[in-house]
Amino acid sequence: MERHQVAVYVGALAAGALVGWAFPGAGPGLGHAINPVLAALLYVTFLQVPAAELGRSLRAGRFLAAALVVNFVVVPLVVAAMFAFLPGNQAVRLGVLLVLLTPCVDYVIVFSGLAGGSSQRLLAATPLLLLAQMLLLPGFLFLFLGSDLADVVEAGPFVEAFVMLIVIPLTLAWLTQGWAARRPVGRRVADALGTTMVPLMAATLLTVVASQVPKLGDGLAEVARVVPFYVVFLVVMAFAGLAVAHVFRLDVPASRAIVFTGATRNSLVVLPLALALPDTLAIAAVVVVTQTLVEVVGMVIYVRAVPRLLPAH
Repeated sequence: MERHQVAVYVGALAAGALVGWAFPGAGPGLGHAINPVLAALLYVTFLQVPAAELGRSLRAGRFLAAALVVNFVVVPLVVAAMFAFLPGNQAVRLGVLLVLLTPCVDYVIVFSGLAGGSSQRLLAATPLLLLAQMLLLPGFLFLFLGSDLADVVEAGPFVEAFVMLIVIPLTLAWLTQGWAARRPVGRRVADALGTTMVPLMAATLLTVVASQVPKLGDGLAEVARVVPFYVVFLVVMAFAGLAVAHVFRLDVPASRAIVFTGATRNSLVVLPLALALPDTLAIAAVVVVTQTLVEVVGMVIYVRAVPRLLPAH
């Protein structure tokens, strides 16, 4: 399933869209299923983020500095350059900001490895990237939306979603890691849970899309208008990541990993935050999921293109 995960995800997105359009009445019921399946997915995702590696990631020196610069300096600048050209719909803009301002911490490791990137160094950096984005995201949103942020985001549901779907799964995942480190049975359980990543992600994508499509109404054109921005982002970040890696004088595997971490975004981790928005902003969740579709296709191209941009010799 990991070898064919791109096809699985695209199929799940297509199936979700078909179900949503064919059975719009099922939307509310599927909406209630989102949080349980998403919590399970995020638990398994966080299980792959090694808490024990946080200390080692802080000693990674130039690689860690490059990863932080590309994700939290370069990416916000790229997003700022595109922001004025985004559709005027507030929900669409918020969805784009949520997804583009947060770096991926899960399947980026797989795709980077397929392209010859340093998966080990990237894996060691993921705990810090995850914590940094959760701390910095509110500030970034305020910078882009200013006082409008208070008008479109209600703090209560936002905080509840963050606690229930991010803090709790993350805590449980790291407790499971501790169990796995001490007991063979814990290791076997953790390994078995790791194999559920692809089917859980497919189930999440299908459920989210099927539940959100009926809410689109006349918003489909607005969602379609953000696709070129996601494509431009992938193109720009390929060269921006290359430049950052050059500035920090990283070797080829590390440089390829930097390109991937700068380009891939954390759509599934910020999805609970988008889903916690009021119904008037429901399209934001679809905007977030749309980025996943574009990115999955983009990663297929990246796996072939990045080794040419950064040849081994």
